[in-house]
Amino acid sequence: MTATADDYRWMARALELAARGLLTTTPNPRVGCVIVQHGERVGEGWHVRAGEPHAEVHALAMAGARARGATAYVTLEPCSHHGRTPPCADALVQAGVSRVVVAMEDPNPLVAGRGLARLRDAGIVTHSGIQESEARDLNIGFISRMTRGRPWLRLKVAATLDGKTALENGISQWITGEDARRDAHRWRARSCAVLTGIGTVRDDDPQLNVRAIPTERQPLRVVVDARLETPLNARLLDGGPVLIAAALNDADRISALQRRGADVVILPNDGGKVDLPALMRELGRRGLNEVLAESGFKLNGSLLREGCVDELVLYLAPALVGDAARGLFNLPALGSLANKRPLAFHDVRMVGRDLRIIARPE
Repeated sequence: MTATADDYRWMARALELAARGLLTTTPNPRVGCVIVQHGERVGEGWHVRAGEPHAEVHALAMAGARARGATAYVTLEPCSHHGRTPPCADALVQAGVSRVVVAMEDPNPLVAGRGLARLRDAGIVTHSGIQESEARDLNIGFISRMTRGRPWLRLKVAATLDGKTALENGISQWITGEDARRDAHRWRARSCAVLTGIGTVRDDDPQLNVRAIPTERQPLRVVVDARLETPLNARLLDGGPVLIAAALNDADRISALQRRGADVVILPNDGGKVDLPALMRELGRRGLNEVLAESGFKLNGSLLREGCVDELVLYLAPALVGDAARGLFNLPALGSLANKRPLAFHDVRMVGRDLRIIARPE
């Protein structure tokens, strides 16, 4: 059956509902569902948090008997396996819906087409791919973890128009305006973790939590600290989960950090530094979907060089501070422009007085 204009209309509503779980569903995907009977919306819902009913269950409860013979619009293929909750594909079958339209198939190997197959086996008409790109962007971290075994890493940087992130003496507060800083907290709030380096911890003593907007969940704070130099009085150790990734296995220092509530993982590379790709895999193993890196130009450069960066969130302030100030990325000099790192602009907009650019490596 060919998709109709109404299919796009109702899927857009389902995507709006799914986005309501933007800050809460981790490690689960963000999912919305709308049930339509004879052109009328009779039920809708979204997944709020792991362990609670999925979007389809909420929508079916609202629709009641009117779900029989209706069309269900779901932003992600209904699950077909028993996890913390029963399979949603079975719930749709039992409710008697006649058609299910999904934005995208579930990349989870436990589902991966099985949910749609279960529906078809029950005689339900299925259609997949309606507004798939929007659905993929909404769950880009979940898809990354399911398909690559690692989270989607955003690298957030604030700089002046001449590409400087701090003065030569290290002072960086504040390059951007209040609106941009609040916007950055929204990226923190949707992320499963905020990642930084030991240099930033020593120089700025950041909290790396969400303060500028309301949230019921704080992200994990991750520190790349090869030699276990995180000060025991660092503010990020005061409340909330912290993971320190190190290369040095110093039992005394590890014990001291653990007493301050930190978890420590040892991931050395051949150069005696933290193996960043291995850290990404470790974060994926821990169920993290999206990670926001807020670090200095050294770690920024290392994350780029080692292929860990999936997206750049760059705030540019309308100011100049001169050539001696610190730059964005510690990257090696190029002998030819043919070796430059190409990026594709994904979104460009004003945030207050500052310009926000979202770009992805090509």
